[in-house]
Amino acid sequence: MTNAEKPVRIAVVGTGFIGRRHISFLKGDSIFDPVAGADPAPEAKAYLASQDMPHFSDYRKMLDEVKPEGVVVATPNAIHEEVTIACLERGIPAMVEKPIAHTIESARKIVDAAKRHKVPVLVGHHRRHNPLMRVAREFIESGGIGQMIAIAAYDLRRKPESYYKAAWRREPGGGPMLINGIHDVDCLRALCGEIESVMALTANRARGFPVEDTAAVTFRFENGALGNLTISDAVQAPWAWEVTSGEEPDYPYMHEDTYLICGSEGSLAVPTLNHWRNENGGGRADPFIRKRLFYVPADPWVEELRHFTRIIRHGEKPLLDADGGTRTLAATLAVAESAKSGRPVAVKDLYS
Repeated sequence: MTNAEKPVRIAVVGTGFIGRRHISFLKGDSIFDPVAGADPAPEAKAYLASQDMPHFSDYRKMLDEVKPEGVVVATPNAIHEEVTIACLERGIPAMVEKPIAHTIESARKIVDAAKRHKVPVLVGHHRRHNPLMRVAREFIESGGIGQMIAIAAYDLRRKPESYYKAAWRREPGGGPMLINGIHDVDCLRALCGEIESVMALTANRARGFPVEDTAAVTFRFENGALGNLTISDAVQAPWAWEVTSGEEPDYPYMHEDTYLICGSEGSLAVPTLNHWRNENGGGRADPFIRKRLFYVPADPWVEELRHFTRIIRHGEKPLLDADGGTRTLAATLAVAESAKSGRPVAVKDLYS
């Protein structure tokens, strides 16, 4: 068996909910070889033993002794920078969970380290790896809706009160915009292009916590299109990606949409992939034709890890590299900046 045919040796740093999810996928596919895990938490050793994986309290020791081909970084956000850079310094590609870091400054350090060491970083915005997102993006880029003009996006759900027992979820940074909305910002960047500026309002009247529970955001895209994102985690509604995409088995599936991408020659609804256009070119009384785009479903979490192996073994370009992950973070943080100032915020002012 050649090296290219052998399973890819991947380690995981951080064995919380997301880390364990990655480990379950790594254990479930023969193309992966989950070689070790690192986490100082007391329960981590027993968990990794149950997975037949060596445990390390110190991730640096794990990197030096195990020498994995790639590392999944699933630690708390504030530690992403130090762990990822430690991997890059050792020449090890890293897949760092979203957000790439907790601040733009920290994210920029990862970007700089990736360039300096010439080692790739994949940022874990897993929705980009859903085949339906790829089909939607390719259809839009091919001119399927003509000139992009307007976008309406929704992330509306209700989280249980128990979710907020953790104190950090009641404080700024723990609300739906940075936890959930960053995924929507990244999806909109993938489908609609770079975001030029952001204007936002936030509110916390539903729960009264210091953190927002609702936000209304207007985006101006670099291509001239305008878009809105309405997000709340305090409402009873089915218009959230986990419910409408069908990619999360723990959520009830609803055949609804979360993104409406509207153009001069038609519109595309995502994730149903319904393409709408007027039969005779758009007259007032013209009937609409609906055509659903075809795609083959696949688990985006697994697809993301498979993509990571191709980055490691075959030099494939990351679908979302450190620079792209930083742009998504900047556009998301611009929401809080705009809500605070009451003014539009240019994303490049935060990014640069």
